Amino acid sequence: MKASFLSRSLAAALLLPSCSLFHPPETVLKAGAPVPGPVKDAPLFEWNGSEATGPARVTIDLGEQKARIYKGGQQVGWTYVATGVDGRRTPSGNFSITEKIVDKRSNLWGVMVDAEGDTVNSNARNGVSPVPEGGHFVGARMPHWMRLTGGGIGMHGGPIPRPGHTASHGCIRLPYAMATHMYEALPTGTPVSIVD
Repeated sequence: MKASFLSRSLAAALLLPSCSLFHPPETVLKAGAPVPGPVKDAPLFEWNGSEATGPARVTIDLGEQKARIYKGGQQVGWTYVATGVDGRRTPSGNFSITEKIVDKRSNLWGVMVDAEGDTVNSNARNGVSPVPEGGHFVGARMPHWMRLTGGGIGMHGGPIPRPGHTASHGCIRLPYAMATHMYEALPTGTPVSIVD
């Protein structure tokens, strides 16, 4: 029982860095199991846009789970993303970046901790999941947040557990380093097209 609790607490601590904490059972890897997806050690992204000029735009392909970034009409980078799982799919359509926050926390998803600070629910929804006596909700980190919808969908840094596969509650997760590059390169108003 104690080992199981410790395993759950460790798993919760590892999941905390992103707003998209939910990992369907098929995305949970056993220790020592080979990581599915692209060739091992293949890059998660490529960035050549630091010196690029001109209008920016982003295209996100939900089928490929990749984003392509353009400046001045030229592709300056690409990245794997992790978008919403079935039941919480990322919406397709044309959007623009309406808000940027370097260090944001989710007000919807996170973890529930007890009075001692131990995680009791690693996939908690604020206002829905029960709060233990003396406990509280802790919103998941969403570094380099770039809002796309009024309903809380945006791009931000987060884990990409299985490149090429969905993993989030609906947001577009980016590898942490790529989120930093994009946050610096894309101004508010940048068009973002999400295609299915």
